Amino acid sequence: MPETTIRQSFGTAEYPALATIWRNAVDATHDFLAEHDRDEIEAHLQSDYFPAVTLSVAERGGRPVGFSGVLDGNLEMLFVDASERGGGIGTALLTQATREHGVTTVDVNEQNESAAGFYLHHGFEIVGRSETDEAGRPYPLLHLRLN
Repeated sequence: MPETTIRQSFGTAEYPALATIWRNAVDATHDFLAEHDRDEIEAHLQSDYFPAVTLSVAERGGRPVGFSGVLDGNLEMLFVDASERGGGIGTALLTQATREHGVTTVDVNEQNESAAGFYLHHGFEIVGRSETDEAGRPYPLLHLRLN
């Protein structure tokens, strides 16, 4: 298996590839998400969400396979292509985010049990809960802080 490397995003030219990774990851892990909500989020990725964060991209064999987005010490997003799940890419991105970008907090969908377990396994603890996501949609969030 090729080595995973992490680099800063090349910018807007790379956004379509990252949106494809996002869609693959969400389709594989967010079965609780209504189709219209998924489509609405996807419509804002490249215009609103990606430009608002510091994006890091994980590559294997020169091909993007995952990414993270950080803002003010909060991990706003971390997605791994569905075909690469379980291969250490998420751990590499999380490690880079905590070490190089000072990430200490993350919110995770409560219904995404595998993601919540991932963060808990990596030293985060639940410090709060919201009934809705940041846009007011009916997807409860767990608020986590690095222990």
